[in-house]
Amino acid sequence: MPVFRLRLVDLHRRLIEPARVTVEGERITAIEALGPDDAVDDGFLMPGFVDAHVHVESSMLPPVEFARVAARHGTVATISDPHEIANVLGEEGVAFMLAEGERACIPIAFGVPSCVPATSFECAGATLDAAAVARMLADPRHRYLSEMMNWPGVLGGDAEVAAKIAAAKRLGKPIDGHAPGLTGEDARRYAAAGISTDHECYTLEEARDKVAAGMMVLIREGSAARNHDALWRLVGEHPNAVMFCTDDAHPDDLLVGHLDRTVAACVAGGLDRFDVLRAACVVPVEHYGLPTGLLRVGDRADFIVVDDLDSFRVRETWIAGRCVAREGKSLESFSACPTPNRFREASFSDEDFALRVEGERPRQVRAIAVEDGQLVTGEAIASLRPRDGVLEPDPASDTLLLSVCNRYEPAPPALAFVRNMGLRRGAIASSVAHDSHNVVAAGADRGSIAAAVNAVFAAKGGLAVASEGGVEVLPLPIAGLMSDRPAEEVAAAYQSLSRQARELGSPLRAPFMTLSFLALLVIPALKLGDRGLFDARAFRFVDAVID
Repeated sequence: MPVFRLRLVDLHRRLIEPARVTVEGERITAIEALGPDDAVDDGFLMPGFVDAHVHVESSMLPPVEFARVAARHGTVATISDPHEIANVLGEEGVAFMLAEGERACIPIAFGVPSCVPATSFECAGATLDAAAVARMLADPRHRYLSEMMNWPGVLGGDAEVAAKIAAAKRLGKPIDGHAPGLTGEDARRYAAAGISTDHECYTLEEARDKVAAGMMVLIREGSAARNHDALWRLVGEHPNAVMFCTDDAHPDDLLVGHLDRTVAACVAGGLDRFDVLRAACVVPVEHYGLPTGLLRVGDRADFIVVDDLDSFRVRETWIAGRCVAREGKSLESFSACPTPNRFREASFSDEDFALRVEGERPRQVRAIAVEDGQLVTGEAIASLRPRDGVLEPDPASDTLLLSVCNRYEPAPPALAFVRNMGLRRGAIASSVAHDSHNVVAAGADRGSIAAAVNAVFAAKGGLAVASEGGVEVLPLPIAGLMSDRPAEEVAAAYQSLSRQARELGSPLRAPFMTLSFLALLVIPALKLGDRGLFDARAFRFVDAVID
């Protein structure tokens, strides 16, 4: 029967006091305040952190391994959208995540993906229609309807979209949103449809507008998208309408920290500790109706012990009365899992990546302009001179060739150009390519692109770097999204590939994560899908070559 004598952080009464906390089995059975003369141990006992929106798949780890790492940083639960694997394997993929999640050392609350495929403008591996969504929502293991990215469908009254929302409402389950840049009357209509959250705000004005519309805003600090600096003041303005999330956290980042870093940054910025901890620990539990304990008598014994309330260095993480991590190390063993997948056989040559035009005069092309640390992109106009009727990439002007290859059906590669990736030579490729997870590649020459893409197809999914020294691959045999190896091995391989990408010239903090979002058609402005260059502002295809 564990008994703790520590300073207790009571987030309901907004106070810190010495206390004796008794745990029997999975529950807290007694909390007794101690006097000033009573001896207590160093450290603070407090509720654990809850990541309010994360795609486990983006860690490149299956749920059990993801949980082993997250628990080290004081994460006691996550709200997780299995959207990525659903776009590859449909209900089979979601069932895999549920089954593996039940073996995880921290609770992972999965939702039902609402947008599979994410758009009708690309080829994905599966479709979840309104009937499938309603059937899956009826399973009590699914706690909510995952991010409704099709905000035009919500505002336009699309019948399938409306049916999915109605199914969640009938069951009283929350509905997550995803509407970058949506403000004003459109945001109010989106919220009025039943959408309760948004994690895509990238300006404080947009976040304030969505809170005014009745939505809760999730401040995201992930591997590619980082909005903390723009939004952190919202915690002090609306502490009951804010949560924290990572959305997408790559394995090397996850090994270093999780929400503990976000919380520490907010406190260092001068925000009230209780407001910050309420957003990090309490609001998601209340919003999603999680069984996670909040350090009250009768609650499940889910909590953490931290050294102090500045760094929030986690000493221990307890779930249901059992210590699962101590002093930065998991107390759980690595556990192997199945490797469901879907990947066609294919091989490409440099000729497959030739964007041909008539004549030899210079051509104006649209180029996706990458913004480091953001999912949104811009549009740049570049001038390229054909060589033998082919528009070649021009590393000197940072105009690289971008390609998306269909992993599910035979089709020629889609081609466009991208700026700010920075590669001076070689290429990188990935089967982690939101949302449909075809194979996306960017490179300084067609031969390197072909080599990197072929390596990914040969591995049935993964990340690859092609350079003059050859090709290095991190295989991702679980749906082309996740590894079946321990987190430390995956993180080391991922760091090696990222380092090689930077050695090839990329200035980006997370080049592979940024690459993966260049295929995300629902985020403005320009993106590339397997069917061509897409303008997410107008929701239509546009030509890569202007004239």
